[in-house]
Amino acid sequence: MKMTFRWYGEQDRIPLEYIRQIPNMYSVVTAVYDVPVGEVWSEESISRLKALAEGAGLKMEVIESVPVHEDIKLGLPTREKYVEAYCENIRRLGRAGVKCICYNFMPVFDWTRTQLDKRAADGSTSLVYYGNQLSAMDPIKGELSLPGWDSSYKKEDMRRLFELYADVDDEKLFENLVWFLKKIIPVAEEAGVNMAIHPDDPPWRIFGLPRIITCEKNIDRMLSAVDSKANGITLCTGSLGADRGNDLVHMAAKYAKMGRVHFAHIRNIKLVEDGFEETAHDMGAGSLDIIGIVRALEENGFDGYVRPDHGRMIWDEKGKPGYGLYDRALGAAYLNGVFETVQALKK
Repeated sequence: MKMTFRWYGEQDRIPLEYIRQIPNMYSVVTAVYDVPVGEVWSEESISRLKALAEGAGLKMEVIESVPVHEDIKLGLPTREKYVEAYCENIRRLGRAGVKCICYNFMPVFDWTRTQLDKRAADGSTSLVYYGNQLSAMDPIKGELSLPGWDSSYKKEDMRRLFELYADVDDEKLFENLVWFLKKIIPVAEEAGVNMAIHPDDPPWRIFGLPRIITCEKNIDRMLSAVDSKANGITLCTGSLGADRGNDLVHMAAKYAKMGRVHFAHIRNIKLVEDGFEETAHDMGAGSLDIIGIVRALEENGFDGYVRPDHGRMIWDEKGKPGYGLYDRALGAAYLNGVFETVQALKK
């Protein structure tokens, strides 16, 4: 496996030099953040990110993400121009040496949490999702500012999006995803880039909007619809693990054996009656079988990219919730140890 770390470009509070000091760190996971969704990234911006990463002794082989324009998800006539721009971004990233692009197909909202600073008994804070908190929110009447939600939407824009999605059910959204994949996967194959779709987070409907990358059945359907090695997944344990019905060890083994796990976000969560709480990465901190998942990946030929995912805020660190340095660095160190141990036991 190749250990990676999310880095939000030159505006990130965490210097590349600090990331490089994490043992076994191979590549940053980054993106061009100053270009509107649906437009082409400049080759200068891509080259700048690569030069900064390499100057710090790191690779830039994973992009997370090239966002998918809502018109593509909605299946509007304007999707043609946006998919052409998307394909050009794949080509440009491939020429820059990028091997994997993580993206998602979640309508309107990206990963959703209801509280950013839930305090644990040890004094750390983390992201949580509680159903009762979500039910008290109205995305049309209120201004949304939680992470993963596009706070640039004005109320009138949000209202219009919900009106457009009123006619888009799970089946229609899936049809639009397949249309998108049939356009981009041949380009990705030619560019030498693997596309790794991120599961819906959490893997159920949010405010009535459809969600389709939620479970083994849906992932199977997506992979078979466009049967190419370049059409793969990001195995996000925290996202898929929020649904108690998902067998993560089985899914890790199955999709790794198929060669379709191109990226893995490995983190733990604690399942509670009304949702879930993010925790430290180690197996004892939450509800997921982290060791079993890693073993399943290793035993079935996985050699792709891994990153520690959402971390707690610890040691009085201030910064972007879920994306501080300290707990993610601890997570990377823990995952290094788990992978090394599993590899040693295979010999």
